[in-house]
Amino acid sequence: MSPKFFLKKAIVFFCLLCQLASNAQVCSGALGDPVVNVSFGSGANPGGQLQAASTTYTFTSAPCPPDGSYTVVNNTAGCFGSTWHTLPEDHTPNDNNGYMMLVNASFNPGDFYVDTVKNLCANTTYEFAAWVLNVLLPTACSPNPISPKLVFNIETTNGSILGTYSTGDIPSTSAPSWKQYGLFFTTPFNTNSVVIRLTNTAPGGCGNDLALDDITFRPCGPAVIAGVGVNNEKIVDVCKGNVPSMTIAANIGTGYIAPALQWQHSANSGVSWSDITGATSLSYPFNQTATGAYQYRLTASEGTNTGLSSCRVASNTVVITIHDLPAVTAAGNSPVCEKQPINLSAAGATNYTWTGPAGYTSILASPSFAAKSNSGGQYNVTGTDQFGCSNAASVNVVVYPKPVVTIIGTQKYCVGNSVILLAGGGVTYLWSPSKGLSNVNIPNPVASPVDTTTYSVIIAGTNNCYDTAIVIVNVIKKPTANAGPDKILLKGQQVILEGVASGSNTSVNWLPVSFLDNPLMLQPAATPLNDIRYVLSVVSKDGCGSATDDVFVKVYNDIYVPTAFSPNKDGINDTWHIEALTAVPNAKVLVFNRYGKIVFETTGSNEQWNGTFKGQALPTGSYVYMIDLKNGRPLKKGTVTIMR
Repeated sequence: MSPKFFLKKAIVFFCLLCQLASNAQVCSGALGDPVVNVSFGSGANPGGQLQAASTTYTFTSAPCPPDGSYTVVNNTAGCFGSTWHTLPEDHTPNDNNGYMMLVNASFNPGDFYVDTVKNLCANTTYEFAAWVLNVLLPTACSPNPISPKLVFNIETTNGSILGTYSTGDIPSTSAPSWKQYGLFFTTPFNTNSVVIRLTNTAPGGCGNDLALDDITFRPCGPAVIAGVGVNNEKIVDVCKGNVPSMTIAANIGTGYIAPALQWQHSANSGVSWSDITGATSLSYPFNQTATGAYQYRLTASEGTNTGLSSCRVASNTVVITIHDLPAVTAAGNSPVCEKQPINLSAAGATNYTWTGPAGYTSILASPSFAAKSNSGGQYNVTGTDQFGCSNAASVNVVVYPKPVVTIIGTQKYCVGNSVILLAGGGVTYLWSPSKGLSNVNIPNPVASPVDTTTYSVIIAGTNNCYDTAIVIVNVIKKPTANAGPDKILLKGQQVILEGVASGSNTSVNWLPVSFLDNPLMLQPAATPLNDIRYVLSVVSKDGCGSATDDVFVKVYNDIYVPTAFSPNKDGINDTWHIEALTAVPNAKVLVFNRYGKIVFETTGSNEQWNGTFKGQALPTGSYVYMIDLKNGRPLKKGTVTIMR
C-alpha cells in the first residue's frame, strides 16, 4: 500500500474525528496544552480595548456598556437597574483582578470577536472553546427577554470555513453560570494560521447581553494513556529507601501515521512541562531515589510536526511520589511503680505496632497497662503512614518494685474495748478512715470504732512506690434484753410474749420454761394456769456479756364484774372498772338505764365508766349491764349500782 494511500486514510480519519467531536463537543482522543489562551489579561477596572482582536462593536470604558458596545472589566455590579448579574470576578480560576469581555448586543447581528491565530500545526485537529455567561437576570425584560445565540466559525485566512458551531439560545439563570462552548476542526495541509469569528446572531433589544472569557485552542489527537505496572496505575506512592524498579508505559490509539513521542516531566505540579532528553519511546524508566512528587506524561504528534509543541497531545499525568519515612517517636512515663499504669505513646504515623518485654504487643497509638515485676525494659514501636511507609522508635521503661505488705487480717472485739491494727513492709503509712484510730500514720494504730469498720492502709516503700491493704474490724455489740409489756389473760387462753433483743451473735432463752411453746424464741406463746413471771436472758456468744429482763403474766380464772361504785371523786371506787377485760380486748360492754336506753358503751378496750352520760352525772340507782366477750362464751348480764 503506497504512502499516499496512508496519507489519504489519515485525512479521512481526522475529518471523521473532527465531525464526531464537533457533534459531541468532546475530544474522543487526547488533548494537548492550550496553544492559545485568551484570558483578556488583568488589572484595574475597567481595562483597555481589545488589541489583537477586532470587533464590530464599539469599545466603552463604562462598566455597563450600552447597546452595540463592549467593555473589558474584572467585575460588574448594578448594571441597568440591577437587571444584570453582579459578577465579582471573571471566569479564570485564581485570576486576581482578571478581565472578561462584557458585551451588550447591537440591534443587528454582528461579529463581536474576530482574531487571527498563528503558528498552528498543519493537518492537525484542534479544540476551540470559550466560556460564555448570559448576564441578564431571568426577572428582567419580562415577558420575552432575548437570549444570546452565538455562532463560532473557524476560517482560513482566505475565508474558507474549517468548522462552525451554534450555541443555540443561551438561557438566563437565577445565579451567574459560566458555560463552555466550542468545536473541533482540522487545519489543512500547509496551513498554520486560522481566523476565529464569534458572531451573535440574535437581534439586540432587551437582553442578548453576555460575558466572554478564556478562549482556548488545544490540539486533539489519538488517545494517549500512561501508567505504571499491570494495573496501569496513575498515582504511585513508594517509600524512601525502598523504591522498586518501575517503568512508566503508554499506549497510543490510532490516528497518527508516524507518531513522534516525547516524555515530559513537571516540577511545579503540572503548571509547566519540560521535555526529557532522549525519552522518545513508549516507555520511560523511573530511576529517582530522593523524596518528592514526580510528574510525568507522554506527548505525541504526527511525525511531520516533530518539535512543535503546538501540535502535541498529551497523556494523563502519572504521579510517582517518593515519601520520606514517617518521623515516628515513642515516649513513656518511666519510671513507674509496680501495679501502676505504664503509659506509652507514639506519634508521627497512622498505624502502630508495639512489642516489648514478657511478650507484650499492642496496636494502639497510646497503650496503657498495669506494670508487673517483669514489665521493665525496651518497648519498640513500628509506625506506618497512609502510604505504607514505616519507621521505628523505642522507649525504655523502668519498673520499681512495690513494697511487700504484711498485715494481720480480720479483727474483732467487744464494743467499748479496742484492738491494735498491725501492718508492715513500708516506710510510711496512711490509714483511712481516720475515725476510731489513735494515729493514721503509724503501722500499728489502736482502733476503737463503735461499728464494724473496714480500714485500708496505703504503704509507701522506697522510690515512693506504694501498695494498699485492708483489715476488717468486727465490732461485737453487747447484748440487751427487753421482755416486753406485762400480759393479762383468762385461764385457758394463750398470750404471745413480746421479747426484744439486740447485740452481735447472741443466744436467747426464757425461764421458767413452763407453759411456753419454745423458750428459745424471742416471742414464744405462753398458756399459764396461774400468775407467773418470765425472765428473758440474752447472752453474747463472743463473750461480750449478757442481759436479762422480766415480764409478768396475770391469769384470771373468770371475769369479775363489780356490782357498785361511788363516783363522788373521793378517790375511792370512783369508776366502774372490769380489770379482767384486758384479757379479752374484743369484748363489747353495754349499760342501760331503767328505760332501756344505753348510757355507756365500749368495745375493744378496758375503758372505765365514771357514771355519766353525755357529760351529765346519772342519778343514784341500779343499771343493767350486758357483756359480750366475743370468744364463744355466754353473755354476762347483771346490774351495777351508782351510789352517791
